[in-house]
Amino acid sequence: MIDSRAELEENLDRVRRAIAEACAGAGRDPSSVRIVAVAKEVPVGVVGWAIEAGVEDVGENYVRELEAKREALGAGRWHYVGTLQSHTAARVAERADVVHSLSPGRAAERLGRRAAQRPSPLPVLYQVDFTGRRHGVSPEELPGFAARVRSMEGLAPVGLMTLPPAPERAEDSRPFFRRLRELRDELAGEDETVRELSMGMSADLRVAVEEGASMVRIGTALFGARAPAR
Repeated sequence: MIDSRAELEENLDRVRRAIAEACAGAGRDPSSVRIVAVAKEVPVGVVGWAIEAGVEDVGENYVRELEAKREALGAGRWHYVGTLQSHTAARVAERADVVHSLSPGRAAERLGRRAAQRPSPLPVLYQVDFTGRRHGVSPEELPGFAARVRSMEGLAPVGLMTLPPAPERAEDSRPFFRRLRELRDELAGEDETVRELSMGMSADLRVAVEEGASMVRIGTALFGARAPAR
C-alpha cells in the first residue's frame, strides 16, 4: 500500500499515460476513458488523496466501505463494483451512483425496488460471466435478462461489465474484452442507452482500452498491493 500523496500522484500519472498511449494506438480520445479507482481496503485518507489529485470516480467492493468513505469524503462519483448481495442491495441503492455488477436473482430485484424510491433511476451495468464460474449473466442469457431489467422502474441500464479469468499475460484478456464489446453493440440495437464498457484492471488496462473500454477499474496500479489476509 502506498504511504504518501506524492506516490499516489506518480501512480495516477502513470495510469493516465498508459491510457493515453493505448488511446493513441486505437485512434481514441483519452477523455472517453474513465478511471474508476477501486479502493477496497484503502484507508479514507489515501482515497482522499486520489480525489484531490483529480480522480472523480471511486469504486468499492463492500457496502460498509462505500457507506463509510462516502460519508467521510462526499466528493466524487461512487461506484459499487462488488458482488451484489440480496441482504445489502437496498443499501447499495441508497449509496451508489453506479452499480457495475447487476446479474439475475433476488439482489437485482431488491436493488430495483429500493432504487425506485430515488429521485432518478440508478445507472447499472450488466455483469457478463464468460467462465460459468463467476457471478454474472451468461452471454446466452443476457438478452432475456436485459429485457427484464428494462421493465424495472428504478434501474437505468447503461452498459456491460466483465471480469475475465486472471490473465498470465495482458493479451489473454483480449478475446473476452472483444466479445463484451460485441455484446454491447448487439444490445445497443434494442436499447441505445447501453454504451458503457467496464473492463480492464491494473494488469490489462491497455488491452481493455484498445478494445473499447469506457471505464477501467484500477486498484493496485494506483494504491499499491494490499496486505495479504491474515
